[in-house]
Amino acid sequence: MPKKKSKKFLTDIDPDQIFLDSSNLPSFDVDMFEGRIEKPIAKTALTLLGIIFAAIVIMFMGRAYFLQITWGGYYADRSASNSLKRISIASPRGIIYDRNGVKLAWSELADRTYVTQSGLSQLIGYVGYPSDAQIKSSTSTSPEDLVGKDGIEEKYNDWLRGVDGSKIVEVDARGNVQSEYLYEPGKPGGDMYLSVDERLSEKFYEYIENLSHEYNFKGGAGVIMNVQTGEIIAMTSYPEYEPGVLSKGDDRALINGYINDNNRPFLNRNVSGLYTPGSIVKPIFAMAALKEGVITPEQKIFSKGYISIPNPFFPGKESIFKDWKAHGWVDMRRALSVSSDVYFYEIGGGFQDQKGLGIDKLGEYARMFGLGTTTGIALNKEGDGNIPSPAWKLKNFNGDPWRIGDTYHSAIGQYGFLVTPLQMVRAVAAIATDGKLITPQIFKSSVPAEYNIINVPQEDFEIVKQGMREGVTDSDGTARALNVPQVTVAAKTGTAELGVSKALVNSWGVGFFPYEAPRYSFALVMEKGSRENTVGANLAIRNLIEWMAINTPEYFK
Repeated sequence: MPKKKSKKFLTDIDPDQIFLDSSNLPSFDVDMFEGRIEKPIAKTALTLLGIIFAAIVIMFMGRAYFLQITWGGYYADRSASNSLKRISIASPRGIIYDRNGVKLAWSELADRTYVTQSGLSQLIGYVGYPSDAQIKSSTSTSPEDLVGKDGIEEKYNDWLRGVDGSKIVEVDARGNVQSEYLYEPGKPGGDMYLSVDERLSEKFYEYIENLSHEYNFKGGAGVIMNVQTGEIIAMTSYPEYEPGVLSKGDDRALINGYINDNNRPFLNRNVSGLYTPGSIVKPIFAMAALKEGVITPEQKIFSKGYISIPNPFFPGKESIFKDWKAHGWVDMRRALSVSSDVYFYEIGGGFQDQKGLGIDKLGEYARMFGLGTTTGIALNKEGDGNIPSPAWKLKNFNGDPWRIGDTYHSAIGQYGFLVTPLQMVRAVAAIATDGKLITPQIFKSSVPAEYNIINVPQEDFEIVKQGMREGVTDSDGTARALNVPQVTVAAKTGTAELGVSKALVNSWGVGFFPYEAPRYSFALVMEKGSRENTVGANLAIRNLIEWMAINTPEYFK
C-alpha cells in the first residue's frame, strides 16, 4: 500500500488573511508583515510611550509636592478663611450727659440718638462716616465706622467710641452660618458729664431765637460761666442743626438747607464766632487808665456829644469823633453806666490836656484780660480774634500808617477789634473775681480750673464793678433792663457798628451776678441787627434770669 504524502504548510493562516486576495498572496513579503491588516507595536514605540507616561506621573507628583508641601500652609489658611469669617462687633458709643445726668447723646443699636431739645447741637456735635482724611489719620478707623464730626463727638471721638470686638463665624459653601463664637470682646465707649445744664441752654436758645425773629437779627450766641470754677453752665448758638438728621443722613433736602444757609447753623458762635465788641471792652480800659495813672475815678470829662481834632489832610476841616449822646460831665462810674464814648476817646487816645493810654497800652490790657487769644477751652475750632495795632494796620491796609483816630475807635471796641463771646465771658469773670482769669471748663468737675492773676489793684476792680452796677440801677443806665428783683446784676452793654455804612450792628450784653458775691458771668451777642433797633441783647438775658428764678432757683442761692 503506497504511503500518503504529508501536507506541507508554509505558515499558519490568521483570520485576517482569509479576506486577502488569494491571487496576490504569493507576492507578499510575509517577514515584513505584508498582507496583514493589523501589525504588532514596535518595541521603540512602547519605550517612547513609557517615557511619556513616566514624565506625566513625575509632573503630577511634583505638582502635588508643590501644593502639599511648599504651599500647603498658605492654602490651608486660605481654606480656613473661606469657611471661617471674622466679623467686627461695634461697641456702643459712650453716653454724653449734662451736669444733672440728663442724656444728651446715646446709642440705640446701630443708631446715635440725641436730645430733642434745642440749644446744644454745635456743642454736642454729631456722628457720620469718616472722611478719607480721618481714615488715613487713624489705623483703627474703617469706612464703615461712625466717627464724631463736630463738637464733643469730634473732639473726644477716641474716648467715646471705645474698642470694637470681633467674633468668628463658620459658614458653609453657600454662606450659611454653621457656628460662631466670641473671639475678642469689645470695650464700650467712655461716658462724659458736661458742665452745661440742658434746661438753661434750651431756654437761652429759645429767647435768642425769639429775639432774632422779632427784631431781625441774623443769629446770636449766649454763654454763662461759673466765675469760681470756670464751668460753663449754659452755651447756645442760634441758628443750629439737628444732630440726628446729620447722623442718619436721610433727609438730603434738610441737610442741603443747612449747608446753604447764610446764617451758618454749623457755626458755634460762642467758640468760633468773631465779633466787633463795641463798648463791652470799656471796663477793661477803665482799669487800664486807673492802673497807669491816666485818670482818677472822680475826675470828670465833659461830653458835648463829640470831640474834634485838626485834620492833617484837609487843613481848616476838623475830624469829628461822635459820642452816641451828649452826656455832660461824667466821672468813671458814670461813664461806664451811660457808656460815654467821648470819655473813652480821651482816656484811650488823649485829648487836649487829658493824656491817654495810647494804642500799645490798650492792646496790652486787652491781652491781659484774655482778648485776642484762645481761652484754652477743651473744644475744637476756637477763634483767637484780633486786637488792632499799627503793625496790623500796615499789613491789612496797604501800608497806611496809624492815626489818632484809629486809637479813639479802638478805645471803644471798634475798628479792627474782634472777640468771641467765650473770651468776653472769661474777661467779665476776671472783673467779678478781682483779677482771676480762669480757663473755661466744659466738663463737670469738683476741681477749679487753672487761672492767672491779673496785676491790677483790687480797688480799681471795685470802681469798675460799681460803674457796671450803676449801669443797671441808674434810670438812664444802658443795662437798666437787667434791674430785676430776683438777683443783683452788674452789666455792660455794647452796640458795635459794622461795615463802612454802619447800617448793621452787633448788640452785646455782658455782666455777672449776684453783684455782692459773684458766682456767674454771662455774655450774649445778637448778630447783624438794624442800627435803628432799640431792643438789644439784654432783653434775652432778662427773660432768662426771670425764668431761672422760678425754674432753677439753685443758681441764685
